[in-house]
Amino acid sequence: MKLPFFIALRYLKSRKKGLSFGTLISISGVALGVMALIVVISVISGFHEDLQKKILGAQAHAVVLSYSGSIKDYDKLGVFFSEKNDILAFSPFVMGQVLISSGKRAHGVYLRGIIPEYDMKTTEVFKHVKYKYENYTDLPWIIIGKELANLLGVLPGDSITIISPMGSIGPLGIIPKVKKFIITGIFEIGMYEYDMNLAITDLKIAQDFFEYGDKVTGIQLKLKNVYKANTVSQSLSKELGEDYYVKDWMQMNRNLFSALKLEKFAMFVILTLIVLVASFNIISMLMVNVTEKQRDIAILKSMGATDNLIKLIFMYQGFLIGIIGVLIGLTGGLILCEIIKSYEIVKLPADVYYLSKLPVKVKIFDIILISVSALFISLISTVYPAHRAAKINPVEILRYE
Repeated sequence: MKLPFFIALRYLKSRKKGLSFGTLISISGVALGVMALIVVISVISGFHEDLQKKILGAQAHAVVLSYSGSIKDYDKLGVFFSEKNDILAFSPFVMGQVLISSGKRAHGVYLRGIIPEYDMKTTEVFKHVKYKYENYTDLPWIIIGKELANLLGVLPGDSITIISPMGSIGPLGIIPKVKKFIITGIFEIGMYEYDMNLAITDLKIAQDFFEYGDKVTGIQLKLKNVYKANTVSQSLSKELGEDYYVKDWMQMNRNLFSALKLEKFAMFVILTLIVLVASFNIISMLMVNVTEKQRDIAILKSMGATDNLIKLIFMYQGFLIGIIGVLIGLTGGLILCEIIKSYEIVKLPADVYYLSKLPVKVKIFDIILISVSALFISLISTVYPAHRAAKINPVEILRYE
């Protein structure tokens, strides 16, 4: 095994004791493909993880809802949930769509009524409150997102008006329900959808405003293992009976994460074509090498070298090109990922991408998959040139020597 490896290593070099031009082109193609794959796949993984983190910061891992539209005995359900090992915390909530206005500006939002002590255990909204104000008035408190506050032109301590279309019926039709609130905090989750369209207040205030009485819209759950949310949700749905159903965070955001997963696979396939193109460079370089080294091959065969040994020489040569290219590509890709992550070179419009900067997440599995794929393509590209080299007839080559 040492002899074919030694000869393959020698064939990589030119007569000037450096790597030949063809070898450099082949290595560069593999390195470029691997580097592009690492950067793009890491960015898509970063999008996936960052979105998941922000979604789970504003949403619970699972939500228990009722087919009737409201849950009455949520205290009893709370006792049931507290006995489950898979559930860390629960929080009842009331949710409804309202119009929020300040002066001549208005915007439709979701108003969520919560018990702060419970909600802090199930979501991370209060951890993202950056601007606070102590409420010294009789007006009920409310916290809104930064984007919504910018749209309305309000600050902590300002009062806003909440309008619900589900009001009482008067002589002229439905009279909208109106209530004033004072802003006691502004949160910034970093995801445009929540920073613009979510407002949070006290559970009792929301119950009175939406005329829920002592009922709630649903119960938020925080699970021990966020990735087992689907299994836990199905189990809870069976235990709770036909009146209730449970939706986990993956179901509520299925379209978004499915699109990201499909995009990641599509980009892997597309960028693998770069490595595939580089493999043609390896094939052409080896074919030229086989033609140039016909005399060497004939001498080796006349000295007793077998066809398999000749094949190994050129397969080693192509595989070495793949290894060097992968190592260079890995190094370059990881360095570029670190630069993008550290210096925030690319900034994104948050209202389009839900994110304000380009996220990067390097995963070991992705690195291994990319490296193995590139090495496999490099190895496959050596098969035909190695076969041609092994079929050379030494008699024909050395006849006139």
